[in-house]
Amino acid sequence: MNSHRVRTARAAAAITAALALGLAAAPAHAADTPAAPAALGTGDLAAARGATGAPAVLDQLGHFFARKGVPPTQRLGISAADEARAVTAAAPRLTGDTVPVYTLSAGFVSGRAGAPVAEVEFTATTAVAADGQRASVWAARQDGGWRVVNIASGSDEGDYAAKAAADGGTAFREPQLDAWYELKDGRVLPLDDEASRSVGAHGSTVAAYQRLVRQRYGDKLPGSGYDTAGKAGGFATEATEATGSAGNAGSGTSTASAAPDRTAPLLTAGAALGLTVLVGAGLGLRRRRTARITY
Repeated sequence: MNSHRVRTARAAAAITAALALGLAAAPAHAADTPAAPAALGTGDLAAARGATGAPAVLDQLGHFFARKGVPPTQRLGISAADEARAVTAAAPRLTGDTVPVYTLSAGFVSGRAGAPVAEVEFTATTAVAADGQRASVWAARQDGGWRVVNIASGSDEGDYAAKAAADGGTAFREPQLDAWYELKDGRVLPLDDEASRSVGAHGSTVAAYQRLVRQRYGDKLPGSGYDTAGKAGGFATEATEATGSAGNAGSGTSTASAAPDRTAPLLTAGAALGLTVLVGAGLGLRRRRTARITY
């Protein structure tokens, strides 16, 4: 791992360790009646949107689009003047709603009674450039306010949230697999290919999904050897490490799948977990699947 990933993993380990007392294992039937994911209030969404639309953030978006994914730590191959012109030409603007982004809950994985399947980790707002490029701007609650913490290429967060909402469900992500699901009527339904490989094309019951993720991550919760070794940020140390796939999770069958991208945290443990804060011109690099680059 590079030094940035090591620092992020250690920070995530510290956060998750602080929650260890609240994540004691509970009977497996606890997942049969999980609490509904807590909604984010309109005031918080408005505050997150305000932080996202700040002039400094729009300027960073201009650089993000102008560089077309090349991180600021690497040379762009054009002059500073040309980059400045590209920033102006990008003319970034926000589009659509600011949405809460739900992430698989550690309490649910542990089987804690009443724990929701997923919890709000951050908000996302889609931004678009004049040439059609799209990005997702993440904001998290920090120090009593909302602050932009990341810019990611593409618009998965807003797209999947809208897709699930149109169906009457709630979208959530399992970052370790880069999988997006819809939670609806006591079932976990796939929204992308990774989720289909995880729970099957027709999804699974919530209880079956809880058994599946407990199998995947039960030994990686706070207080585990995985946690105390400083790996709780969800970064792999072995490229060949594989994660089980549910197939039809309701049947209890599983198969091994190829190792996923390991640049996202395993479990949510607070709004700042695994996120890179934007400070001045220093944009943190994160990668998504299919070589999409996150600043």
